[in-house]
Amino acid sequence: VSMLFHSRKTQLLLVNSLTFGLEVCLAAGITYVPPLLLEVGVEEKFMTMVLGIGPVLGLVFVPLIGSASDHWHSSYGRRRPFIWMLCLGVLLSLFIIPHASSLASLFALNTRPLEIAFLILGIGLLDFCGQVCFTPLEALLSDLFQEPDNCRQAFSMYAFMISLGGCIGYLLPAIDWGGSFLAPYLGGQETCLFSLLAIIFLGCVLATLFVTEEAATQADVLDGPALKDAPPKPSPPACCSCQLSRSSCLLQARHLMQALRNLCTLVPRLHSLYCRIPKVIRRLFVAELCSWMALMTFMLFYTDFVGEGLYHGIPRAKPGTDARRHYDEGVRMGSLGLFLQCVTSVFFSTIMDRMVKQFGTRAVYLASVVFFPVAAFVMCLSHSVIVVTISAALTGFTFSALQILPYTLASLYHHDKQVFLHKYKSKEEEDAARLNKKSAFSKGLLSSQKLPYQNGHAGSLFSSSSASSSPPAAGSALCVSSSCDVSLMMMVGDPDSVAPGRGICLDLAILDSAFLLSQVVPSLFMGSIVQFTQSVTAYMVSAAGFGLVAIYFATKVVFDKSDMAK
Repeated sequence: VSMLFHSRKTQLLLVNSLTFGLEVCLAAGITYVPPLLLEVGVEEKFMTMVLGIGPVLGLVFVPLIGSASDHWHSSYGRRRPFIWMLCLGVLLSLFIIPHASSLASLFALNTRPLEIAFLILGIGLLDFCGQVCFTPLEALLSDLFQEPDNCRQAFSMYAFMISLGGCIGYLLPAIDWGGSFLAPYLGGQETCLFSLLAIIFLGCVLATLFVTEEAATQADVLDGPALKDAPPKPSPPACCSCQLSRSSCLLQARHLMQALRNLCTLVPRLHSLYCRIPKVIRRLFVAELCSWMALMTFMLFYTDFVGEGLYHGIPRAKPGTDARRHYDEGVRMGSLGLFLQCVTSVFFSTIMDRMVKQFGTRAVYLASVVFFPVAAFVMCLSHSVIVVTISAALTGFTFSALQILPYTLASLYHHDKQVFLHKYKSKEEEDAARLNKKSAFSKGLLSSQKLPYQNGHAGSLFSSSSASSSPPAAGSALCVSSSCDVSLMMMVGDPDSVAPGRGICLDLAILDSAFLLSQVVPSLFMGSIVQFTQSVTAYMVSAAGFGLVAIYFATKVVFDKSDMAK
């Protein structure tokens, strides 16, 4: 059994099971919550603002969480503590959303305002924690599968599980759970649906407990050959241990107070994380942003486009009228198109690795970006429901490519830092040299040593046990800060510390920020554009326009070493 859980294929399946669970919850939950908001009296214009809470918060915290994860140290690794923390938020949201009315009745007699507040809290928590959780999950995949071929296969499975989770997530709300055999045990439609989501998601979270490679790999890197071969050091006298313990507590308090004071530097820290981006990551980010803006403009408004543009329905018509019936039929047909898009994405995710081996990353990536505006223009010009539905389904090729290839490119950059990130590589080496020569504190009691993390990440060696078992000899490395203290300082910045090395989770967080930003921008401007043009075809025209811009920036992406020479 131990050998089975340690096999690469099993590890890949265990990690991506959480990918599946997250996408099921996001697809089903976010699809089901707009009717809930409308039922409690939230207007449509405010409903879209509520749906934008999660992406906006994600833009702020994703790079901070990514940077902190790169410098975290614990017995569970760098990634899983953040994954579990965010998963806890998802589970909490799955409880709050269906029980908002019951929770409101516990605190007030007039439950409607409080019920809306609980719904907004649950929806924001689900959207934020669910989407942000993908960043450390992607970094965990990159840590486990570092070789370019293995990494591409891992992210192909990642995209496959996202597409499969989307298929299941879109289908679950369409089932009448209130009349099923589970209703007597789990409750009505809403309670039963979200209870099922919680059960599925909890099982997927528990699977990550068996992911053991990351912690073992990290321990090997932190120990290093020099530390492994070093003879055991004698234990210090009892009085020295007491003195070290007191000094350790004082230093921990100092670090915590420094971190709290530096919370006011959160915005400058965030600005530096976004601005100090390597050129290769910056180019990939811009191409990703334009591609996702094209795709998200299509996905967010496709059902409304079909309902009003093709079926000539009116969403605000009274229920039971022909105009409302036509609109509802169009929305169902639009949902079918999005479901077929997920099915197509599942198919291309299974063959993506073969396509890349056959045609190369550059050809496949550019083909996927070029294909989308062509499909969008077909949807603009055609009035056939069948043609539009087929075109929508085929955009799954672009969706699959955007879920796989940018992350494999980012892993390639970090796998060969000397070529793609040479400036940051040399800086890390200089920082490491300075830190190794750094003397003890003024009293000579304590010192800190930093070692390179895997993939060139710089991090601290934290071990409370070493503080109590190693003598305070000159040149010895003692660590007295907890991982929480140091990660907090990494997030908000410590003016006394050396700039940390660049980790892959930070760059993956930047790429994920492109996805989050692509949801915010269309939500802010597309309503005004459609109102100005008086036509829902503006949705598809805008999507095609973003796609054309994405083609230009996709040609600027660095795919191999030859692009660096240019």
